[in-house]
Amino acid sequence: MRAHRLLTLSITMAALVMALAAPAMGASKNCWGVVTSQRAVAERGIGTHSSSFAGEPRLGLGNVARLFNFDHISDLGALLATLDGIEATACD
Repeated sequence: MRAHRLLTLSITMAALVMALAAPAMGASKNCWGVVTSQRAVAERGIGTHSSSFAGEPRLGLGNVARLFNFDHISDLGALLATLDGIEATACD
């Protein structure tokens, strides 16, 4: 469990550094849905729903977006589309 948390923290910190170094995204307000849909098609799924992690604390999408100083979760979606290494995900 400790290794999982350390890995999660490391990934979050790396993404934070990249986000702060990147120019403002200014993504459309639909980017979260667009990128999620594109990823689901490209990868044949998007993973496990957060409700399956009952009892484990989560920040939530809105709080994660604010952590990166984004105004909207769509900005987070646009950032993740640039970091995921999947050519099929993009949002302007």
